[in-house]
Amino acid sequence: MTDRFPPPAVRFVAKRLLGAALVLLVLSVALYALFYLVPGDPARLACGERCNPAQVAQVRERLGLDEPAYAQYLHFLQGVFAGRDYSTGTSLEHCSAPCLGLSHQNDEEVTALILRGLPATASLALGAMVVWLVLGVGTGLLSALRRGGVTERALTVLTLAGTATPVFILGLLLLMAVCAYLRWLPFPSYVPLAQDPEQWAWNMLLPWLTLGLFESAKYARLTRSATLEVLAEDHIRTFRAYGVSERAIVARHALRGALPPVIALSALDLGSMMGGAMLTEQLFGLPGLGRLLIDSVRSVDLPVVVGVVLVIGVAVVLANVIADILYALADRRVVLS
Repeated sequence: MTDRFPPPAVRFVAKRLLGAALVLLVLSVALYALFYLVPGDPARLACGERCNPAQVAQVRERLGLDEPAYAQYLHFLQGVFAGRDYSTGTSLEHCSAPCLGLSHQNDEEVTALILRGLPATASLALGAMVVWLVLGVGTGLLSALRRGGVTERALTVLTLAGTATPVFILGLLLLMAVCAYLRWLPFPSYVPLAQDPEQWAWNMLLPWLTLGLFESAKYARLTRSATLEVLAEDHIRTFRAYGVSERAIVARHALRGALPPVIALSALDLGSMMGGAMLTEQLFGLPGLGRLLIDSVRSVDLPVVVGVVLVIGVAVVLANVIADILYALADRRVVLS
């Protein structure tokens, strides 16, 4: 067992996880300070403009906002790890861990709202990742192998166009072309996967293509540059001198050498998509975390804003850890320390 998972690998993973825990702790402090300690009264925001001072005081006591700032933050951490109780005025309401607070708009648990929006965001991110990997890696590899030809020039133009086109413009163009003019698909309407897998896939097709096409340009450039760098190395010239076929060189050596940065970047992008795809979610009416965040900002629902941003931060930090581990596994030159 020691040979398969040596101590350096254990230390490598432990250091990354410890660093992630510290970053998340700092993130939670920063978020709490940003949204709860800035000028303004969260109790007034939660109660509404028509509340009198007595009602505002009741809301402040119910939410625990009458306590010192450090006590409020400790209660927040307690809710995340062990749950906490909220006073309704006549009774106590328990919020199970991980408790991120109660929404000011409807007194619903923030965790429940996030779990309700998570499937749509996860569906969008995972499907788009498949699209950008297939298109981006394929395009970049073909561009590297056809270097200097018409194919490479055409793919370079397409890549630059994809990079320069905003994602919402790309989505609108796809909607107009596919749904309005060609009428190949109806206008998307989100259907949960558990309800109807076939309709879920058809309605997610355009959002996947929109986000995947937008991101694939970045992966095409990365794959092209990484492949050209590997093909220029000395051992590749040695293989060619010994008569190894170009197909074998590309499949066994060039592609393998170009994949580590692509794998690492995919993990990072997948984490950032948990909250970074809000424009796509808004455009296609997906009830995901991005849309929940926008609606909460509009209604000044601070607990929901803090909860969603914290979940997005957790996804990004964990994605960084996974990217480091995958990069180390894919590239043996990385020193595990």
